[in-house]
Amino acid sequence: MSTEPDVETGVDPARTPEAVAEELGAAIAATDEYERYVETKTAVEESREAQEKVREFERLRDAFVQAREVGEATEEDRDTLKNAQRELHALPEMADYLAAQQELDARLERLDTAIGTDLDVDFGDRIGSCCQD
Repeated sequence: MSTEPDVETGVDPARTPEAVAEELGAAIAATDEYERYVETKTAVEESREAQEKVREFERLRDAFVQAREVGEATEEDRDTLKNAQRELHALPEMADYLAAQQELDARLERLDTAIGTDLDVDFGDRIGSCCQD
């Protein structure tokens, strides 16, 4: 087995996908999108107001889910939950975090597409099926 890069693909066959994945992870961590995500996440975690609103939203969401499971959730409960979410998302640090999260998600989706470009595997036909003939 040769350790020279494949002329057609430029891939070194001696490098494992795991090694390449580690490099990819490090490269992603060095992107502006990831750095902004970490910075904005830290800002939310360090904001007393944001944390109070997160706790309140989670409390309301849990109560709503429980009420819905037993058929007791009302439109007023849903509206209260939506208002709490709106207030949380309106905080500048939370708005920045959500925007950074969307930017990182978009970058990761592009990377996922790029990774899958050379793969000829379709698992879609196997979803929900345990056995194939």
